[in-house]
Amino acid sequence: PENLLMRMVSVISDPVTTTDELIPSGETSSYRSNPRGLAEFTLSRKDPGYVARAKEVAAMSHADAAAVLRAAGLSDENFGVGSCIYAVRPGDGSAREQAASCQRVLGGCANIAYEYATRRYRANLMNWGMLPFTFAGDGPETFTVGQYVYVPHIREVLQQGLTDVEAVLIDGDKTVPITLSLPEFTAEERDILLAGCLINYYAERL
Repeated sequence: PENLLMRMVSVISDPVTTTDELIPSGETSSYRSNPRGLAEFTLSRKDPGYVARAKEVAAMSHADAAAVLRAAGLSDENFGVGSCIYAVRPGDGSAREQAASCQRVLGGCANIAYEYATRRYRANLMNWGMLPFTFAGDGPETFTVGQYVYVPHIREVLQQGLTDVEAVLIDGDKTVPITLSLPEFTAEERDILLAGCLINYYAERL
């Protein structure tokens, strides 16, 4: 979308979050061909309330999301809405793409991290159309579950290849400006995100 409203649905302060904690292996093996069923296990070992909160955002009406922006004195024009999580250093461990895809199935549109443990996990986020933001500040002190993060002009940011992203943290009618960062994308990575995901990117070229 032109502008993006994200609701924070999990804040993980542990030094590292592994891919096995993002989506457990073992008991989930029978759901590998069932993306929605598999997504029910997302962060089940780390934050059991995550799935319900993510579904709540996914079911949020556009009118209710617009009301959040108006209450904060922000424009409600041309925006999309999704959920996001904060984790200090997510993605350590195996390269299983389900660690990212399950978030997307539940309506996730971005992760915010101090840094990403592996380039592969960050790439998986982008391939599923999720923005891999970083935040240089103390995330667990800055973000809480239920807050919103508004990112204006995000499509323009991607098109121009900018790495510093000015955003607004919304807590009720209170707003605080924050700066997020994006990595320097390749042209292909940028186009994947602008298309919405890797599948869309290839579909546009058929």
